[in-house]
Amino acid sequence: MPEIVISEFMDEDAVETLRARYETLYDPDLVDRPQELAEKLQDARALIVRNRTQVRGDLLGAAQKLECVGRLGVGLDNIDLEACEGRDVAVYPATGANDLAVAEYVITTAFILMREAYLSTSHVIDGKWPRSRLIGREISGKVIGLVGFGAIAREVARRADALGMKVIAFDPFLDEGDAAWKLAQKRDLPQLLGEADVISLHTPLTPKTRHMIDAKALAGMKNDAVLINAARGGVVDEQALADALRNGQLAGAALDVFEEEPLSATSGQKFAGLENLVLTPHIAGVTAESNVRVSALTAKKVLEHLGGSQ
Repeated sequence: MPEIVISEFMDEDAVETLRARYETLYDPDLVDRPQELAEKLQDARALIVRNRTQVRGDLLGAAQKLECVGRLGVGLDNIDLEACEGRDVAVYPATGANDLAVAEYVITTAFILMREAYLSTSHVIDGKWPRSRLIGREISGKVIGLVGFGAIAREVARRADALGMKVIAFDPFLDEGDAAWKLAQKRDLPQLLGEADVISLHTPLTPKTRHMIDAKALAGMKNDAVLINAARGGVVDEQALADALRNGQLAGAALDVFEEEPLSATSGQKFAGLENLVLTPHIAGVTAESNVRVSALTAKKVLEHLGGSQ
């Protein structure tokens, strides 16, 4: 039986690094076969996951020899941290390894939503030539508001500033004297929502942040603002967002994360017909380069843990 189980995709070189030291099972589709995954974990000392494997409940119960969980990313809402702590199972996120990828996604998506022209392919194919309707806006001189001001948001701030944007941020947990505030002007949340042309979310999903962007918050934004969520599904009330986009309360939005992942065809129907919306499958932090960094860092942490526990 394997000592290391990897249930979602990982860079092959990092997998080989693990295999050189320990018996390793790498099956990127194992996440979709939870019963088999539980069986494979019976003798495993380490489990490596992305965001879809739910490390909790019966799965944790089946992994009686588990010592550590490597997370190929930074969000931990798919892992029962309290249960892991109670069992003395260490959890290792790949902190910092995909910051650049997410920051570039946010800036790229801001360009797309503000300029609008990139969403016109089907119309051009149909011969409609909608030039006058697609006269978009430049992001230089606009205000970007960052909700949450951790490491990824700061990378966004640096790039936005270089592009001539004014950067404002809301983060109630960041000390007033923190050096990060040199990158942005501080705002409370209602101020930020009312002032920003581009709003990018960078908060974890907690009971307090669930649906923090609801109908009321959306109503407090500019009608020509755009919203980007590459943080966590559930922070945005998706139905309220769809309604706001249809009603002209918001100029556009992009979601890379969803309350239900993968997004089902049924859940996706709320977004049907919205041309001012970009949807991507939780891919903001995954590029060819970031996958190598995230995988290498995770492999390193898992090997250090297993080696140190022998």
